[in-house]
Amino acid sequence: MEEKIIMDSLSDLRTAAAEFLKKTAGRNIIAFYARMGGGKTTFITELCRQQGVEDVVCSPTFTIANEYRTKEGTPVFHFDFYRIERLSEAEDIGIDEYFDSGFPCYIEWPENIEGLLPEETLRVDMEVDDSGRRTLRFTL
Repeated sequence: MEEKIIMDSLSDLRTAAAEFLKKTAGRNIIAFYARMGGGKTTFITELCRQQGVEDVVCSPTFTIANEYRTKEGTPVFHFDFYRIERLSEAEDIGIDEYFDSGFPCYIEWPENIEGLLPEETLRVDMEVDDSGRRTLRFTL
């Protein structure tokens, strides 16, 4: 069943993230597909905040992976594979161990590691129209 969440503006971000977390409960590997500037990092930042992450959340463009901790000490992993040129670069950081951890893994630019994504990966398409309205589409 395809799900859709619409954000008419950034003021909808908090509500949209809460709805997304509710609908995707139990899904830990989530891949966000969007063009540059499509809102991936902004949305992931809000997801982390709502899960109790107090760290500064930023896209790991150069480090590839960031680990944040919730107030309870639970890890949340955030990946940015924009600069990946070979699958071996993701394998070298132990991507399978992150995916197998059972903890949330939020992925930006997953198309660059498509061959490494587990079958259970939830794929989210983020679209932005000319007015700035963002639509998230995913199938549960």
